[in-house]
Amino acid sequence: MSALVFAALYMIGDPVLMLASPEAGDAERELIRQSFGLDLPLWRQYLIFLNKVFVHLDFGKSFLTGEPAIGLILDRMPATLELATAAMLFAVLIGVPLGIYAGLKPESFGARSVMTGSVLGFSLPNFWVGLMLIMVFAVFLHWMPAGGRGPVQAFGPIQLSIFSWAGWRSLILPVATIAVAKCALIVRVTRAATRECLPQDYIKFARARGLSEARVLGVHLLKNILIPIVTVAGLEYGQVFAFAVVTESVFSWPGMGKLLIDSIITLDRPVVVAYLILTVVFLSLLNLVVDVIYTILDPRVQSKARA
Repeated sequence: MSALVFAALYMIGDPVLMLASPEAGDAERELIRQSFGLDLPLWRQYLIFLNKVFVHLDFGKSFLTGEPAIGLILDRMPATLELATAAMLFAVLIGVPLGIYAGLKPESFGARSVMTGSVLGFSLPNFWVGLMLIMVFAVFLHWMPAGGRGPVQAFGPIQLSIFSWAGWRSLILPVATIAVAKCALIVRVTRAATRECLPQDYIKFARARGLSEARVLGVHLLKNILIPIVTVAGLEYGQVFAFAVVTESVFSWPGMGKLLIDSIITLDRPVVVAYLILTVVFLSLLNLVVDVIYTILDPRVQSKARA
């Protein structure tokens, strides 16, 4: 990933053109190029970068601000994590019950309405949903702010905005923008898993034993449909964390996605490379967490692993 980004940004343009003033001469630009090591061949720049990363965990300094690239990203990470976590929690809490309902009564008017809504939510462009929410709830009704992040409070080493109503008011619209598509996807996955599990023998035996419908659905059905739901939710959570660029741009949310866009525009290579490496590490850890959850939800996974 780092090699691809190095080569891509090298081909896109010269960051010195962004760093030097329009009136700067060739000599001044050459000095800037030498100060950042951009006068070296690309392969040498890349080897120097790898040496700093593996030996000192140093991803370099931003071309524009001079601050450590990893520090800029870690400062923005809590905002993105807060947005992604709230959006996926909302999508799961709404999508799973609606998906189960649509799977239990597939021919009912309510179930058909749910599935129609899921198709619509899955098809609407993310930026359009955000703009419509801003127009209705911020411009016309004045219920929510149009953008920005609310006041933050320290929660250990990170800063979060969920501890105040003002913070939630700023969070609701971007969360809803992301959750519309994610909820639609989870509804469809949950419905398909429910339809697949209902004819199974363990559901029939549970009902034959006289168990209440709430216990049949809440224990026997839900536990068996959680694996595909966890898979999809985990993948989508990683996608939101890594690429919430559009939503953060629409709502001026000070997260990593907006930082990435600004860095790409200015060809700030250290920040872009550090961001993508950090994202790869996060997605790898997320996949590990999902695998661990599998073993908790389904003991058969543990049995196969021991075998």
